[in-house]
Amino acid sequence: IRSILPQPNYDDGSLAPIVLRLAWHCCATYDVQTKTGGSNGATMRFIPEITDEGNTGLEIARNALEPIKQNYPRISYSDLWTLAGKIALESMGCPTIPWKCGRVDCLTSDKVPPNGRLPFGDKAASHIRSTFGRMGFNDQEMVLLLGAHGLGRCHKKFSGWDGKWTQDPIKFDNQFYKVLLEEDWQLGVVPETGRSQYYNGDKSLMMLNTDLELIRDEQFAKWVRVYAYNQSLFFKDFCIVFGKLLELGIERDSGENVLLPT
Repeated sequence: IRSILPQPNYDDGSLAPIVLRLAWHCCATYDVQTKTGGSNGATMRFIPEITDEGNTGLEIARNALEPIKQNYPRISYSDLWTLAGKIALESMGCPTIPWKCGRVDCLTSDKVPPNGRLPFGDKAASHIRSTFGRMGFNDQEMVLLLGAHGLGRCHKKFSGWDGKWTQDPIKFDNQFYKVLLEEDWQLGVVPETGRSQYYNGDKSLMMLNTDLELIRDEQFAKWVRVYAYNQSLFFKDFCIVFGKLLELGIERDSGENVLLPT
């Protein structure tokens, strides 16, 4: 997996951010009430999940990982995608993320969750809470997971938004929180698509509305301030909550074997 991440001709020279996004999105369909969705099953291989607006462009990551699956057919897609997300993060400087194997791929589309469960970047704080709350996360965990926006960039051909959140999009650190607090953000429009987003003073960085909601909402903002000025705590807490994300939708028996999706 590490060997396929460096790609000098792609974005900032690495596939790690989009591989991370693949792992994120294959977990983020989980519903804690109905126990549906999540990383077990690798349901993004099927319609309608593969066509979800939030998954546009992720074929780049899936295609990059496909030769590994063909060389090591015993690993499930759901294990491969989540393991790749862990390794992608660690390749960008994140401490070790807990990960356990054993996920089982669905053979049919029967267990595919409905589209619309992924977060949308143009929504309010209430959307963040409802979307992440559906997965079982609290306010602190929501702010932690959104800290991964410091990695990678938006592509106008995929989402309509354009640009990077931080100056070094392939370095894992707490810069997302710092620039969120310290830059002067002004609403603007991506000329080619008409999508609204926020720009810093020299327009070298961007933020989505959901990002700005993290400092407009005081319950979110207090955690933004904590992690902006304590990177070691951010690293520790992020690794715990991302490990939790990777286990969404996973039910294990007493021997740690993953049960088939029901």
